[in-house]
Amino acid sequence: MKRAKLWGRRISLAGALFCLGLVGCGIHVNNTSTTAPQQPPPSQPPPVAGQSGSVTISPQYVALLPGEKQHFTAVAQGGGTLQWSVNGIAGGNASVGVVDSEGNYTAPSTLQLSTNVTITAALASSPQANDATAVVSIIDPGIVTATQNPQVATYSIYLPAPGSVSIKFGPDTNYGLVTWQQSTPSPNGGEVSIYVAGMKGQTLYHMQAQVTLNDGASLTDRDHVFPTGTPPITAPVSASTSNGETPQPGIEMFDTLIPYESAQAFATDLQGNVIWTYSYSDGTRMDAIQPIKLLPNGHFLVLISYASSIALKGAKILPGTVDAVREVDLAGNTVREVTQSALASALAAKGYTFALGSLHHDVLALPNGHWVLLATVSKTFENLPGYPGTTNVLGDVLVDLDQNNQPVWVWNSFDHLDVDRHPYLFPDWTHSNSLLYSSDDHDLLLSVRHQNWIIKIDYADGQGSGRVLWRLGEGGDFKLIGGTDPTDWFYAQHGPDFFSPNTSGVFRLGVMDNGDDREFPGGILCGTQGAPACYSSAPVYQIDESAMTATLLSHYTLPANLYSYFGGNVQDLANGDLKADFCATTGGSLVQELNMDGPSPQVVWQARTRGTVQYRTERLPSLYPGVQW
Repeated sequence: MKRAKLWGRRISLAGALFCLGLVGCGIHVNNTSTTAPQQPPPSQPPPVAGQSGSVTISPQYVALLPGEKQHFTAVAQGGGTLQWSVNGIAGGNASVGVVDSEGNYTAPSTLQLSTNVTITAALASSPQANDATAVVSIIDPGIVTATQNPQVATYSIYLPAPGSVSIKFGPDTNYGLVTWQQSTPSPNGGEVSIYVAGMKGQTLYHMQAQVTLNDGASLTDRDHVFPTGTPPITAPVSASTSNGETPQPGIEMFDTLIPYESAQAFATDLQGNVIWTYSYSDGTRMDAIQPIKLLPNGHFLVLISYASSIALKGAKILPGTVDAVREVDLAGNTVREVTQSALASALAAKGYTFALGSLHHDVLALPNGHWVLLATVSKTFENLPGYPGTTNVLGDVLVDLDQNNQPVWVWNSFDHLDVDRHPYLFPDWTHSNSLLYSSDDHDLLLSVRHQNWIIKIDYADGQGSGRVLWRLGEGGDFKLIGGTDPTDWFYAQHGPDFFSPNTSGVFRLGVMDNGDDREFPGGILCGTQGAPACYSSAPVYQIDESAMTATLLSHYTLPANLYSYFGGNVQDLANGDLKADFCATTGGSLVQELNMDGPSPQVVWQARTRGTVQYRTERLPSLYPGVQW
């Protein structure tokens, strides 16, 4: 089967321009597989350049497109006439390319598949004993196809020798953006397919592969064009950079919790243009993404579920509601999934008897490929202090899943926390919402919103006891320094982040302090009669695990009229700035990048999404791990 027939038609500039307003238009779209069918890798290893006797040749390794030319220089010590051949054919032919007596080689104009040929310069008087060979990898131009995501293309190119490929792309032939680099699937070469993502909707883009072979040869593919389609509806973003300020480069990933949109997760450039979306066709209006995270393999980890507190409100879960964690690729295809029901069955098979509730709020990908899932669990109690009769209490469990979706470690809040401590919204007792992995000591940090605590759990990569090592926050184990206790602790918090390279011992931790039940000296709660109004802030603490102190290093506070009562997160950016997502302020979400170096915080960049709630946002270098845009 010829390659053009196998992969679909090429995209021409004129055809692409015509396609901007149409569907199909000669671009192959396959909703079940977004990559071109794989060609088998070469059955034989690629040839190796070399010499015997007195003849040398330069260059030794070259990569060409069909029809391209290359001049080879050959020298015989002591002189003599040289004869040239391609794959042992004197002068070559139309199938393998032709070479003249001066070493000028022309690759064949058409190929059925990328291939390698050997150019030989031999001494005419003793060709068997005196020759030198060079290797030409003739690479057929790549193929660009559409995917189910209207802003993502697949660029496939077949290499006849081992190497790697990246794609540069942009609205013109200056390109400007680049994907990550991907290697051939076989030691002998093979097809490399790369998703090209990061493009605005309804725009014509140019893209071009950059090929580097392991033998040192390189090639720039022909320019291809691709018209993006119409992306699904997202929350409108208004982004701006303050005069004279330079934000941390990259893109911003948004996670829309309210209202329900067809694309709840989406990425923008720093001007607010939507350049990528994730949509799922199943689910109901009860489902929300909470959250989405970029994985080291270039996929995204997505939790899709309903509000965890529904378990206490008696609401009926609509049929078809997802309640699952998915690993998805850039085109939106599900690569790996675990559903709540499958997890419950796996736990039951392991002998766990608690009734697993919904997955909610966070999922953590570990360096070993495991996932730590957060889910609700309920337990009934009789005659708790202040709660006569039977009370159904909602807590949390953590479940460590291996790569086969099998539970290998479980932590239950009812085994490690005091059910009689409930400062906020009991019997929704813990309402945990965020997980961090401490790479220094391999333990877990869990943000327990309704306890106003961040706790550290003895995890030890699945070998730990689950014991709570410490409790950070009001009424916990640390002494607050540099702030007023209890006011300058965090309350009803979300989305903490490490703000130092180290994650244990003496380290820095930032947190989104929503402040719902903030306590002032004397036990006065914010918002009560005669008390100060509630407010939200983004504090950064220096934690000393030996001295058991928490020193307040910075404390950016929103104006009272922008109080954000739930959601959000903070992020330590590479340039040292603090980024805070105030999820639910008056009028919508407010995301700010802040320079904290001066006497007062300076807004460097901010984005507003009016009338929406952005559960979390994250500044990413790009849509590709290890690539900075």
